[in-house]
Amino acid sequence: MPNRRDFLATVGSATAGAFVMTRFGDALAQTTRREVSIGGQRAVTVDIHAHCVFPEVTDLLVGTEFSDVGFAPWQALGPERLDDMNQLGIDYQALSINRYWWYGTDRALATDIVRLHDEGLAAWVSEHPDRFVALTSPSLQYPELAAEQLEYAMNELGHRGASVGGHCNDESLSDPKYDPFWAKAEELRAPIFMHPNNSFNLIREGALAGRGDLGNIIGNPLETTAFLTRMMFDGTLDKFPGLKVVGAHGGGYLPSYLGRTEVACEVRNNANCANTKQPSDYLKDQILIDSMVFSDEALRHLVAEVGASQIVYGTDLPFNWPDTLDLILNASYLSDAEKIAIVGGNLVEMLNIRA
Repeated sequence: MPNRRDFLATVGSATAGAFVMTRFGDALAQTTRREVSIGGQRAVTVDIHAHCVFPEVTDLLVGTEFSDVGFAPWQALGPERLDDMNQLGIDYQALSINRYWWYGTDRALATDIVRLHDEGLAAWVSEHPDRFVALTSPSLQYPELAAEQLEYAMNELGHRGASVGGHCNDESLSDPKYDPFWAKAEELRAPIFMHPNNSFNLIREGALAGRGDLGNIIGNPLETTAFLTRMMFDGTLDKFPGLKVVGAHGGGYLPSYLGRTEVACEVRNNANCANTKQPSDYLKDQILIDSMVFSDEALRHLVAEVGASQIVYGTDLPFNWPDTLDLILNASYLSDAEKIAIVGGNLVEMLNIRA
């Protein structure tokens, strides 16, 4: 795995920053913090797509069938995360834990795992309240429990929403059994960040094996596409009109082939759609997508399809994907107001960040 620091060394700073010092435990990080200005106005930048792990969870897994679950040390939170954020110009990250392997655990273990994750996130955010907010990743295999976990995380720990996979043990999250979770998310006005896991629920075993890490490169956007489309066609977004979901990786393939989805319910006699609005309507209201598309033309297309109000900044830190902040800042087709919204303004409001 290439080192994120190597990638960051190639990123130019478009604006000068102030010298900052941050502390977590006994580790001291000091870097030059890039501050982003747009049209002469200081712009708050917020990253919705930020991963982390808590290796301490392994203590809960001893003697269980999940004892072999591994955690890469470089994904744990530490001063390096602040260094990376300072260099890129990220003011806030919304931290979440994905892979969702605990979707396969029993109720008691799932309860303990999610509680450890959530309390670990709360402790980190408490240490750095001016740089981070947290998203819980509840145990969706027990929808009522997941609803309780979401309520506890938001009301007791101060989390700002949740992260979910694109499916739960091969079941679509648009299945009515998951309605208790979606209802609670709507009630709490909790934005839901959906992150895929290699389309294991969609692709036959071995179909994406081989060169190119296709499980990630093709599978992840495919899973996001299927999740968002089912949430529309199965009527889940209509049942919960206040629900907001954020699709990772540019919304998958949905925005790029929206025209086919737009007419599916009209031209396919067996479509049996339950949605009451056009797919494009959900993409302009309840569905948001992150900026991880990596090219000027791809970003321009996203803006054309869904509008700047539905696009949010995402990095996938600590993984070493190209950063899209400068892509947004340099986009000739975006007004200053649209740039401010995409790099952070949309999320400041949604995540209730008091910047």
